Amino acid sequence: MQRTDPIYDQRTTPAARRARRFPGLLFLALALLLLVMLTLLPPLVSVSRFQRRIATSISQSLGRPVHLDSVNLTLLPLPGFTFTNFVVDEDPAFGSEPIIRAMSVHATLRISSLWRKRIEFSTISFTDPSVNLVHLSNGQWNLESILLHAAHIEAAPTAQKNAGPTPRFPYIEATGARLNLKLDHEKTPYSLTDAKFALWLPDPQEWHLRLEAHPARTDTSVSDTGTVQLEGTLGRAASFGQVPLSLQGEWRDAPLGESSRLLFGKDVGLRGKLALSVNIQGIFSKSAVRTRLRLIDARRSDFVPDQPLNVDLECLTTATGNFHAFEDVRCTWPPSSSSSAPILALSGDIPDIRTLDSATLAASTPGIPATTLLDWLRVASARVPDGITATGTLTASFARHPGATSQWSGDLLLAGAGLVNPKAGRATLVVSDIAIESEDDASLPPPGSKKTRLPRGKSTPPTPTGGFLLNPTDLALGGKEPATLSGNFDEHGYTLHLTGMASTARLLGLGAAIPQFGDGLAAALPTNRAAGPFRVDLTATRSWHGTQTWTDNIAHPATLHPHRPKPR
Repeated sequence: MQRTDPIYDQRTTPAARRARRFPGLLFLALALLLLVMLTLLPPLVSVSRFQRRIATSISQSLGRPVHLDSVNLTLLPLPGFTFTNFVVDEDPAFGSEPIIRAMSVHATLRISSLWRKRIEFSTISFTDPSVNLVHLSNGQWNLESILLHAAHIEAAPTAQKNAGPTPRFPYIEATGARLNLKLDHEKTPYSLTDAKFALWLPDPQEWHLRLEAHPARTDTSVSDTGTVQLEGTLGRAASFGQVPLSLQGEWRDAPLGESSRLLFGKDVGLRGKLALSVNIQGIFSKSAVRTRLRLIDARRSDFVPDQPLNVDLECLTTATGNFHAFEDVRCTWPPSSSSSAPILALSGDIPDIRTLDSATLAASTPGIPATTLLDWLRVASARVPDGITATGTLTASFARHPGATSQWSGDLLLAGAGLVNPKAGRATLVVSDIAIESEDDASLPPPGSKKTRLPRGKSTPPTPTGGFLLNPTDLALGGKEPATLSGNFDEHGYTLHLTGMASTARLLGLGAAIPQFGDGLAAALPTNRAAGPFRVDLTATRSWHGTQTWTDNIAHPATLHPHRPKPR
């Protein structure tokens, strides 16, 4: 009997409910079937016949021959192609090794471009590519022709939604990339690893690039070298030298120990942090470059001083010849915009970035308080005792002349010099200015100038050797008359000559106040004399990074040491 309950409806019967669920189940089955086909169909579809056409198309875009081992079709998550063993050949003028090599490259299709019977890629993704950046001795870079070739190809912005008369430039990205630097045909140990790179066209006349990587060196063990970031724009131009560029770069979070190992191939024994920023504006043939180098809490690796050294150096220069040379380099510490007193100024030119020996350099300081010098000495050495005080102001000026017999010249003056070690008495140990000048300049004083004061009993001027002379300096070492310290410095080391009257306490007090001066001094002092004052004639010799040796010339007359000042 059929039910007459008004609530009852035939549409609620099991058969009706099954019929109503059927369209949903059918849609789900079709979706699953489509998903299976999208997963299984691409390997069964051969696109190898398009391989040559795709390689030719990419080659025409780059202006370099391109090779592919295989091309595979992918439909998920978006239709595209995967290229294996992607290789871009190098211009023979720059070598035989490929400029780009990637085991896998995936290109995603723009579906909307198919309606215009044209293939456009929305993204091109490189996985673990290796890129060689080559710089020739004539100043040319291997990327010049690729950038110039791309500048002559019309393209629409990457983010343009609708297809137009010109193809849209793809978003090019790379992960796990390695950038190697080659000079001529020789690969240097420097590279950027684990790099992330992106390039796109925000405007028809301008590319935008972004790079993040870690500096590396292949001929030594280097780790934790910080991060290099670069971002900016490149424009279109008729020639490479006229390409506009605006770039901002940064090297941050770099420990000084690993940074020195990266730059010099060894740990130079420094600790702290390094931060470097660069701003470049102009064109490739001539750009304004501003850099800022900061050393944060710099110190030696073997001890921690009370006040580590902080350096903030800003440099301005003009890069010419496609970054092959740098003109009018001007550096200041601290930056000129700082309210702090100036410490150091550098200037010069680098005619060839690959040959730093060709660079000219001038360095000067307008006046550094002796207390600051003492603070720096405490950063350099843990042996400087507490309570030492210094007075005076340092001014200096030095210049480097490449190709000259004497490459360095200049002078240094610590005016009003004074040094007190309370353990050796309250009186100052230094009672005259301290002056250092290049030996060539000292041997030929300007007309009308006052001649350099020579040690007592000496009158013969020195023979120039390309080093620097420490002019005779008066020291209050306990005698009625000041003792005299003179010396010379060159590329091999230095020699110091101390003569006059001195007491043991004052002499050792000076050695304690300046530990480098005092190395080996106690062993050279005579033991058969009273505490003093007594006459001394001592010579100290030391090669750079070597051991200092003191000789008592009264007790042990010896032949002149190569680094000892010649009789004057």
